[in-house]
Amino acid sequence: MESVPVRCPACSRDHAYVAPAYPCPCGAPTAPPLVPGAPAVRVTRRTWDEDWVTVRCAACDRRDQWPQPELCCPCGALLRIPVRPVGESEPPPGPVRPAHIPLPRTAAHPRPSFRPRTIRTGHDAVSAAALYLTWLGYREVARPQVRRAGGIDLRATGLVAQVDASTRPVGVRGVECLWLNALGASAAGVFFSLAGYEADARARADGVGLPLFVMDLTGAPQPVNSPADELVSTGA
Repeated sequence: MESVPVRCPACSRDHAYVAPAYPCPCGAPTAPPLVPGAPAVRVTRRTWDEDWVTVRCAACDRRDQWPQPELCCPCGALLRIPVRPVGESEPPPGPVRPAHIPLPRTAAHPRPSFRPRTIRTGHDAVSAAALYLTWLGYREVARPQVRRAGGIDLRATGLVAQVDASTRPVGVRGVECLWLNALGASAAGVFFSLAGYEADARARADGVGLPLFVMDLTGAPQPVNSPADELVSTGA
């Protein structure tokens, strides 16, 4: 699958994006057809109806609904990648610009590829985050028996995590609450969000060393700050 160039409208950073492929019921891998050169759209509020696109399987011609491709820029902006409507002819490919290069992986034992779980509900978002934390190496990842407002969604050995599945970017208060909860539990903290983070929330997280991840509806978290990059590189 070839990448398409994506420029962030917020900070003008260039990326090379590859759409994730999904297994069609016929067994063939199917990916949303991207539009090379089309400008990305910044997501400020999410609506479930806009988060799904129709994709046609080239092998069996079946049409299914799959998550809208998205990319989280390191500046914190969540970008929606334009998809070519079903039935529209494919334009010639455009030039590919260089992508942001993450920190090199330094874990002693390289992990296998992460297998995400599609997100359709808030419950799915928490489950996807739990899978990702387990993949990072955390043990005994589980939900607390009682989840209070603004509290912890997941706990593991030496870790507390929060998952925000709302349609608004996380503010600085949410970051500070998780950080304080982690301090009180003598544990590390990790934040997952579907709608990204406000600029002051990112700055606060950077200052206290709190890893921030954003998830699209494929269920694949992406690091959005340096503490998150480091966590992905080293593992738990």
